Amino acid sequence: MTTTSPLTQDELKTLVGQAALQYVVPGEIVGVGTGSTVNKFIDALAGMKDQIKGAVSSSVASTERLKALGIEVFDANQVESLSVYIDGADEIDGTGNMIKGGGAALTREKIVAALARSFVCIADESKLVQALGQFPLPVEVIPMATHHVARRFEALGAKASVRLKDGAPLVTDNGQHILDVRGLSITDPLGFESDVNQWPGVVTVGVFAHQKASVCLLGTAQGVKTLRY
Repeated sequence: MTTTSPLTQDELKTLVGQAALQYVVPGEIVGVGTGSTVNKFIDALAGMKDQIKGAVSSSVASTERLKALGIEVFDANQVESLSVYIDGADEIDGTGNMIKGGGAALTREKIVAALARSFVCIADESKLVQALGQFPLPVEVIPMATHHVARRFEALGAKASVRLKDGAPLVTDNGQHILDVRGLSITDPLGFESDVNQWPGVVTVGVFAHQKASVCLLGTAQGVKTLRY
């Protein structure tokens, strides 16, 4: 009798990356996100690059990967709309709201998501949560507002810290900093996103409720599970 060992997280990412190809519309430009799961999708997309016009990318890293595979990358300003945006999530709840920004690309991800008629989230089942907030919430901020924004989160009972890289504040593709906020339970994602986005100095909060997922392809031990919202 042979037993099959459970799929690793990396194998689950490969599965959902390949499953996302069914949502790519031939002849159109596809919106492409950022992160390790999306890298699996980009690799799979290379197999049908001759069937699409190209991609709009949400980060420098994804742009470089797409170009290396021979996929043309368009600036977001060159397109009026996209049929689909495919990206991962750090957390996703039962109605398609997400926390994103673990890879520091949340602002550009939200811009590309806003261009798309459909958001397909690709994730492994560890990302599915009852309520958003266990994953530290990324917030992109203008550097001079860092402490002001951190104090506002502390007034909510949370703890905000500046994300570091090599001992210094990480600088995003947009030249800004990231606060990672711990100790939140976000029960009203839409209201929370709307509120925090108004705080002076906040570029983008990593709650995706206004641009939530239409579909989530969830990698599970039983294979890819499709959730629709």
